[in-house]
Amino acid sequence: MLLTFDTCLDKTYVALANDTQIIESRIVDNKETTYHSAYLISTIKEILNNNNVKPNDIKVVATDVGPGSFTGIRACMTVAKVMTQQLNIKAIGLSSLEILSKLNENNKTLVLLDARKNKAYVWDKEILGAIDIENVREMVKSSDYSIICDESMFNIFSEYTSNIKIYNSVEHNFAEIMADIIINNPERFKDYKHELKPLYIQPPPIFGK
Repeated sequence: MLLTFDTCLDKTYVALANDTQIIESRIVDNKETTYHSAYLISTIKEILNNNNVKPNDIKVVATDVGPGSFTGIRACMTVAKVMTQQLNIKAIGLSSLEILSKLNENNKTLVLLDARKNKAYVWDKEILGAIDIENVREMVKSSDYSIICDESMFNIFSEYTSNIKIYNSVEHNFAEIMADIIINNPERFKDYKHELKPLYIQPPPIFGK
């Protein structure tokens, strides 16, 4: 069994899959004043119980490692690490940039997320890094990209192209996308033994500064 989850973006996404397909998935939004990642563990338990799956039945766990919400990255990384240590199973970390790129898989896709400090996290077939907004603007102007972005990047770049959409404007379960990536690329993850590490393309914020 494969368990995937993501709390790095706008909601909590969880999916359970076997070797070929998704068995069950959930999306959890913020509830009143409670941040969505607070429901990650309870949602995982519900999905396992619904499908009579024991923790020891899980052979691989995969999670989004960022970039994204600092709190969200810490939440899903902590749960993933505890599960891999307790169950002695394989862990896979996927970038939110790669996950979002699958929303436009058949197009020339550029993924842009706000990196603050007048920069954008950029994906164009691979992670390009945190790039100055002015340089990204030139990229957008010079090529016919289909752009997936957050609201902040949409407000900056929508004046240069109509082929742009905010990633949460259409309902998608990013945990399902992660599961599909892994199921459809078995050779890529066959010997995946990387230690899970948060993908901080830029250093995390220092509080008080």
